[in-house]
Amino acid sequence: MTNLFPRVITKRRDRLSSLLLAPLPSRWDAALREASDRWPVYELAPAPEGSGLKPVQGTAGLPLLGHTVDYIRFGSDFTRARYRRFGPVSWMGAFGTKVVAVAGPEATQEALTTKARSFSQDGWTYLIDAFFHRGLMLMSFDEHKMHRRIMQEAFTRDRLAGYVDQLGPTVEANIQGWTAGTSNRLYPLLKSLTLDVATDVFMAGRGGNEDTDAINDAFVSTVRAASSIVRIPLPGTRWRAGVRGRAVLEAYFAQHLPAAREGQDGDLFAGLCHAQTAEGDAFTDEDVINHMIFLMMAAHDTSTITTAAAAYFLAKHPAWQEQARAESDRLGDRTPNIVDLESLATLDLVIKETLRLVAPVPIVMRKTVEDVEIAGSHIPADTLVAVAPAANHFDESCWTDPDTFDPGRFSEPRREDQHHRFGWIPFGGGVHKCIGLHFGTLEVKAILHQMLRTYSWTVPDGYEVRWDNTSLPIPVDGLPVTLERR
Repeated sequence: MTNLFPRVITKRRDRLSSLLLAPLPSRWDAALREASDRWPVYELAPAPEGSGLKPVQGTAGLPLLGHTVDYIRFGSDFTRARYRRFGPVSWMGAFGTKVVAVAGPEATQEALTTKARSFSQDGWTYLIDAFFHRGLMLMSFDEHKMHRRIMQEAFTRDRLAGYVDQLGPTVEANIQGWTAGTSNRLYPLLKSLTLDVATDVFMAGRGGNEDTDAINDAFVSTVRAASSIVRIPLPGTRWRAGVRGRAVLEAYFAQHLPAAREGQDGDLFAGLCHAQTAEGDAFTDEDVINHMIFLMMAAHDTSTITTAAAAYFLAKHPAWQEQARAESDRLGDRTPNIVDLESLATLDLVIKETLRLVAPVPIVMRKTVEDVEIAGSHIPADTLVAVAPAANHFDESCWTDPDTFDPGRFSEPRREDQHHRFGWIPFGGGVHKCIGLHFGTLEVKAILHQMLRTYSWTVPDGYEVRWDNTSLPIPVDGLPVTLERR
């Protein structure tokens, strides 16, 4: 699968995104931000009389588009600006509808824990059900609890240790083959690598000789379709590409399901097939396919984003790169196991700070099932809600100089992440906290460790990365780095 993604990424970058993300003079960007602040402010709905609650205030933005364009261009900077302007609860037009945004540690804690029963996962259903139907993230309440209990059997420590052993040789072989001495687009290289890892760890190599271009393209299409403005499968739309991508993925996993059911391999596919609780609850074939489509997407997308962002920060801050390299060098040439990876303390700090600055999932979606109060504001039933943890990652009540790359903020005795339990939540919070967070962190560490052992790397002088927020944040230009073999 090596080197497939440069072509795929280029093909899927549609004309609208290219226009929205094109570099502009700083005064033009400033003008766009100012225009976003000038829309008239309206109340979403009146608060119940005598409740003492505040109505949610916000702006509609452009007809149909709402503030979708602002979010695609400015990402978490946009949600931070809304938080500063309106406080922890506001509303905006986006994705062809009205969305309430919740930000700030206290309001986030309310939405994800103390009042979580007032919110279903149908916020995600609105955006991605057509492409990730009945994935774990789209399930609510008792059904989610049951599926998560079964799936947890595929993410025990023994399973994780096995996954680390499987991914090591793939990571080493792939990274050794990168071209040194010239500028490389790092994001496509990492995307290809994490898909190789997913194929080996999740699939035990099944399907390795098939049309991987089509499979890869299907994953890209399903992810990007979530931000569609036109939400019916008209020709030429992202939505239609996503629906077709979903069909390709269903056929792919259905083809290999019998072998996974029969086998006893240590891969995730087989693990989901055989996982069951003490009470005997297990997944149907349809369940396994739905969960595999979602997990394969989530694993390689979020891991690629985090690894690329961490590599960027290490290039911009060579002292941290050297400190991390010294720890990796102490492990020597052996392929690291789970204990080895867990011992890399500097990479722990770097990855945590990377996740703070570039949250791979900047918002989590919910839908109210009843009227609910958050931070003293009234949110009506049947309202889409976007909880914005990325805004919390820059809250000055938790973080010192929040726009500065400073991994030491996570070290003892500073531990700025402990100022509030919802100040740093790159993996979400509450009962829907990411089930694969430990595997994802280990995968990122394994890749960065091998990069540090094999290369040193830099970015061009004065280079500042820009993120495409059309779906999940990815570097607009693929992240140019120069690798020098050690």
